[in-house]
Amino acid sequence: MTTHDAARSIARPARLPLLAPLAGRDFRLVWAGESVSLLGDAFQTVAVSYLVLGLTGSGLALGAILVAAAIPRGVFMLLGGVLADRISPRDLALGSNILRAILTTIVAILVVGGRIEIWHLALVGVVFGTVDAVFLPAISTLVPRLVPSSRLAAANALMQGTAQLMGTVGPAIAGFAIAVIGVGIAFVFDAASFAVAAIALWLVRSGASAVRPTEPDAQPTAPADAMGTLAPDLDATASADPPRASIAGALVEGVRVVLGDPVMRSIVVVATAANLAFTGPTVVGLPWLVLVGFGGDALALGLLFAAFGAGSLAGAVVGGSLRRPRRFGWLVLGFVIGAGIGLAAIGVAPSVPVAAAILLAIGAMNGYVNVVMVAWVQEKTEPHMLGRTMSFLMLGAVVAAPLSIALAALVVDTNAAAMFVLAGALVVVSGLIAIASGLPRRMSGAGATMRP
Repeated sequence: MTTHDAARSIARPARLPLLAPLAGRDFRLVWAGESVSLLGDAFQTVAVSYLVLGLTGSGLALGAILVAAAIPRGVFMLLGGVLADRISPRDLALGSNILRAILTTIVAILVVGGRIEIWHLALVGVVFGTVDAVFLPAISTLVPRLVPSSRLAAANALMQGTAQLMGTVGPAIAGFAIAVIGVGIAFVFDAASFAVAAIALWLVRSGASAVRPTEPDAQPTAPADAMGTLAPDLDATASADPPRASIAGALVEGVRVVLGDPVMRSIVVVATAANLAFTGPTVVGLPWLVLVGFGGDALALGLLFAAFGAGSLAGAVVGGSLRRPRRFGWLVLGFVIGAGIGLAAIGVAPSVPVAAAILLAIGAMNGYVNVVMVAWVQEKTEPHMLGRTMSFLMLGAVVAAPLSIALAALVVDTNAAAMFVLAGALVVVSGLIAIASGLPRRMSGAGATMRP
């Protein structure tokens, strides 16, 4: 097959709205590299749990390892957003993957050599959490610089849908590999996956400029290079970059712009409340509900997680395939409230099949909302503010998740049903407050870009 034929074969499926971003070489590289890396992450998640519990037999020790990564991830997330606005997000993501590949290789050598100790994993967890705080805003800032605004929803659907798919099938593959070959192979594969992602990012040619790509049907404003990649408009790039403030000043500016905008402020509040409400009941409450409440087994628990995962994947596909509705703000808040009602209903579900059906619906609503909301925020944010804006959105999840797990662990044995009902009520109330503040109207009618 010639190079021309290969390019045509890639372009054909890209006619589907969801696959349209794959027509772009640079986005295709990022998506492929991150897909492999996400599968490696699933291997690492299973391997760390297996290794820590095998060494100590202590759930507390496993929790401590996870917290060791979570704390720096939350502390440095906003700083990571500042860096993504000041340094090429492609270079930040590339450096992050190289560092993680090196660290995971060291862990793999220690595990295979039988020299791994708990403090090694804790130290690596701290470094990984710090690197994640840089990588996550960088990759979220890079994607909008690789695809035009009309394809942002599809691009985010591909990224999030792939993450959901890898998170669903990855642990099963990892568990089988660990059982057959040993835990060391999981870290070897994870290190290799970071290397693959790094190579893919190294091959990316765009993403350093704050200028968004030209729409597919628009006339190019700059000449294309020999590979067909649109060369950046140097004048536009220069005009898009405002005078540099200090890192502290840039951080303060980000706080002022994001929290000073009523739309973004409401979105951050709703996202934080949703993560606080969903994470703990899902991670802690669902296993309790199945194994204790329903007297089920691991197969039943797997059914519930698979239902949520399938719903999330379907919602992401729909969000990336369909044109955004004109009054999409009302649809988004309606889905948020619907997901909250569903979460409360799980607490009084009479059986595993009923709970699975509810989780399927919740997953679909969450998947759709995540795709369209991230795309909308990326589209409406000034390019030089995008890193800080995305870091604020992710900070709510990073901070709320461990707090939610801790709260759920404290109350689940006392009254699991009340935990689900209260968590659902929190989501519903946050959605109603957002509606009362006029968020749907502002989202559906807002055409202005957020500016400092």
